[in-house]
Amino acid sequence: MKVIIAEKPSAALEIASVLGPFQKKEGYLEGNTYCVTWAFEHWIDLGMPHDEDISGFETNSLPVLPEPYLRATGKIKKENSLALGIAALKQLSIIQQLFNQCEGIIVATHADRKGELIFRSVYQYLKCTKPFERLWISSLTEKSIKQGFENLKPGKDFHGLYKASQCNHYADRLIDINSTQALHTVTHKNIYLPGRVQTPVLAMVCKRYFENKGFSVQKYWQIELLHTKDFIEFKSRSQTTLNNKKQAEDLLRSIERNGNTLSVASITHKNITEHPPLLFDLTGLQKEANQKLNLSAEETLNIAQNLYEKKFITYPKTKNKYIPEDMWTEIPNLIRLLESKDHFGQIIRTMKWGHFNKHIVRHAMFTDHPGLLITEKIPSALSSEQNAVYEMIAFRLLESVSEACIRQITEVSLQALHYDFIAKGCKILNTGWRLIKGQFSDETRTIEDLPSLKEGDELKIKVTAILEEKAKPPELYTEATLLSAMETAGKRAEDDEEKKISQNIGIGTPATRAGIIETLCNLDYIKRENKSLIPTEKGLQIYELVKDKKIADAAMMAKWELTMQKIENNETDAISFQKEIEAYAASIIQELLQVKLRQMNLPPIICPKCQSHPLTILDKIIQCTGGACRWLMLRNICGISMDPNDIESLFAKGKTYLIKGMKSKSGKKFDAHLVLNEDHTISFEFENNKK
Repeated sequence: MKVIIAEKPSAALEIASVLGPFQKKEGYLEGNTYCVTWAFEHWIDLGMPHDEDISGFETNSLPVLPEPYLRATGKIKKENSLALGIAALKQLSIIQQLFNQCEGIIVATHADRKGELIFRSVYQYLKCTKPFERLWISSLTEKSIKQGFENLKPGKDFHGLYKASQCNHYADRLIDINSTQALHTVTHKNIYLPGRVQTPVLAMVCKRYFENKGFSVQKYWQIELLHTKDFIEFKSRSQTTLNNKKQAEDLLRSIERNGNTLSVASITHKNITEHPPLLFDLTGLQKEANQKLNLSAEETLNIAQNLYEKKFITYPKTKNKYIPEDMWTEIPNLIRLLESKDHFGQIIRTMKWGHFNKHIVRHAMFTDHPGLLITEKIPSALSSEQNAVYEMIAFRLLESVSEACIRQITEVSLQALHYDFIAKGCKILNTGWRLIKGQFSDETRTIEDLPSLKEGDELKIKVTAILEEKAKPPELYTEATLLSAMETAGKRAEDDEEKKISQNIGIGTPATRAGIIETLCNLDYIKRENKSLIPTEKGLQIYELVKDKKIADAAMMAKWELTMQKIENNETDAISFQKEIEAYAASIIQELLQVKLRQMNLPPIICPKCQSHPLTILDKIIQCTGGACRWLMLRNICGISMDPNDIESLFAKGKTYLIKGMKSKSGKKFDAHLVLNEDHTISFEFENNKK
């Protein structure tokens, strides 16, 4: 008899239904030559400080370095203490009996780091030595499960995956315990960092928030001209940007005096090949769903997981965008099955069968799940959101195997006097993959058709316009753009060599990034405002404490992820990395122990706009605590940070004391009072009382 251990009862039932018939027993299913049982996450976990009689929240106890392999059975909260979970102990006892009776074990937990850690934790806790094999599948269809059992993998081949997951879990626990206790000992307040990976992500959101709010808007002007030739209207725009509107007006007058004409100086044609996109990985799907459907990363993951459990798509938590060679023969069959579904039949009939693009095929290790695919089971009744996500995956499959889109870009350089103008045109030579959904890039949409032109042609100006443009501030993060930033966190490394090594490595994994964002929202460190993610007051307070500390370094966490990938592939040693984690924990404690909360001893100040909520005063901003009000001002004005006396005077008397040494944009120093206006804005008042 062999024991199959799944990650939860529903997965055990799914497997049993394929291998059946099975009889239901207490804690497992029995049939043929198998018993199918299950375990859950966190039944077996790392030891806490109190498990080893380590005193918590004392400086002399830091860093806390608990024995990394000390295990404790899953616990439940009972009044003010933790008690052993009766259900966990009972199921562990059942698993132990099955392990003792069996001749071997088949691991059927999720085919990823977390799933491997769940099994190995139980296996080691029960001191089991029975041989085990790995079921590694990418979908829950009957065909996939049967193929998986026909091709079981040796358990030892996944030892690197287990070591990587163990290091990841140890790093999370070690950093969380020590950072929380270090902050508590110096602030004497219940201040909690959101987590090893969450803290750098919070810092990214806060940093972008300040960049956006503190951006100095700079205007510039361009001239746009309208022309007509061969009954085709098209526009040209000045290549030079002008510093003020008067310059633009002077230039237009000069052109008018010169006959109101331009001459064609040169014409260039360039063919652009837009290769079709690859398949979705989880992060790619989450970004697309956030942009097109306004779904959060967590919502998209839950929908994809549901589609997977219903056998409509392959394993959703994939970090891959390719498929192995042996899966390519299945692709035409999957596309044919889609013909029966709305929106797909007509499109599929236009595709060039026998000439599919194979750029999604790449040799992959067996531990890699393929990019997201539909399965041979086509859904008929889904909710609107489930159907939208399913169709995204299906359309991406069709796009990925289509031809490249080829377009010809024409640039016409025009001259009026000594000023250069440029007109652009676009011609689609081969629609390719963009025909699938009829979507073209923003650049293609905004480029016009041009008439036939040649060098030396004179063009009359039909209409002129002066365009006022503004340099745009860095945009606040949306979930889609934050996922992209997390995906490329390694690019933020300051050291050139480290940047080169880790530039394509992200913070977190595709499977965990949605959870990172959701954790920050649930803990009230960030919040959703329309489509943007912005920090809360609580998040800004944490950022002020850690913004220049190692614990907020996203590039460092990306480097760790790279190391864990190497451990997973048996390319580096897990024990050495564990020592590195411990050294890092000790170093961040030393940094955090230097943190002092700034006490201003100011009386409560009520928001001047809403007149109902108090203001919170942080290092960089002063803002209303009322969620609907949103009044905010920067403390740093023209290079000078307002001190507590100025803040108190501004809101009590309407203006600050004379602030000296402020700098204008040109770098010139000046002295002035800051004045709180009736419309709640801030202005300057100089000594001669002129604002």
